Amino acid sequence: MILPKKHLSIHESLIGFGGFLLTQLQQPLDVDSLWERYNNAYYNLKYPVKFTFDEFIIALDFLYMIGAIKSNKGVLHYEID
Repeated sequence: MILPKKHLSIHESLIGFGGFLLTQLQQPLDVDSLWERYNNAYYNLKYPVKFTFDEFIIALDFLYMIGAIKSNKGVLHYEID
């Protein structure tokens, strides 16, 4: 589920979902606001796949582990080197 493959599109993978989340972090957001943005995008047909909150947290964990995002006092921001 992390990487896309023959029967799993990029939008259904955690890498694709993580890429979407990074586009939403143009300004620092807390986790609740980021989750709300994702839900709005899904319900307004701007993101085609429904993820659970647990999968959302796994995607955030993945982005944190690879150094793509950082957290400062509960606020997430896109880490640009």
